[in-house]
Amino acid sequence: MTTSNDRPPEARHRPVMLQRCLELLGPALHGSDAVAVDCTLGLGGHSEALLDAFPSLRLVALDRDREALRLAAERLAPYGDRATLVHAVYDELPDVLARLSLTRVAGVLFDLGVSSMQLDEAERGFAYAQDAPLDMRMDQSSGPSAADVLNTYAPGDLVRILRTYGEERNARRIVDAIAKERGRAPLTSSAHLVALIRDALPQAAKRTGGNPAKRTFQALRIEVNGELRVLERALPAAVGTLAVGGRIAVLSYHSLEDRLVKRALAEGAGNTAPPGLPVIPEQYQPRLRLLTRGAEQPGPEELAANTRAAPARLRAAERVREAVR
Repeated sequence: MTTSNDRPPEARHRPVMLQRCLELLGPALHGSDAVAVDCTLGLGGHSEALLDAFPSLRLVALDRDREALRLAAERLAPYGDRATLVHAVYDELPDVLARLSLTRVAGVLFDLGVSSMQLDEAERGFAYAQDAPLDMRMDQSSGPSAADVLNTYAPGDLVRILRTYGEERNARRIVDAIAKERGRAPLTSSAHLVALIRDALPQAAKRTGGNPAKRTFQALRIEVNGELRVLERALPAAVGTLAVGGRIAVLSYHSLEDRLVKRALAEGAGNTAPPGLPVIPEQYQPRLRLLTRGAEQPGPEELAANTRAAPARLRAAERVREAVR
């Protein structure tokens, strides 16, 4: 039997809102010297489509997951030196571009959250529906795992993480159960954690909102990978790399990510002048023009073909002015 791990990348991952991403980024990518950055390479679906759609494009693609880089490198090999793949977290984008002697780019794409590969490989510990070691690191070569967080963080810190990153209303109940259990033996398996969560929750909480472990797993994943802290740094850095006329598109998958994206793009699209000025000087004019009205969502045809696209929210903007010092 062929498992998800045996299938080629193009069969394992269906890029979300692909055509719309190409439409939004496309006007900036037709130049003969255009460079685009895929900040979240994953299995390379968006990157492959960009290279296909824009034959003169040079692509720089980042990922913190070494296995994703290996698989995507095989997929993108036919494009030769048009694709440069880099092991990096996306808030390192300015340093990556500096090492490549690139000062400005024409397009930046973020496809946030956990990748299909990470969800499908049980041993990574991202999926609450499969038993696996509690890892959840996107880069398995560094940093604490989910087990480390669960077994070493103070209960008060765990409550804060579950409430802030998982928006879990029953955080205290869950953490009390975790603290009691880890006093007997360390927590190491996802199935054990799911069972603890189920037992800790009141009946009403188990009947709504899908798997009751979903919010806790999201919170742990965000903490382990520092996702929101990294994103807060990465968004303004990415905008800063765009040439005038360059475009940025961001796909997010939960409200915490989308809020950060909305705020970063709205700040760039607003003027920064003190209130009451009759004329807005150039240095206070907006640097961005919003390309989407609010957050766009996948259409019914895409949702029918790819249920994982359901939570996606897409926002995009164009750089219209250089920063004036």
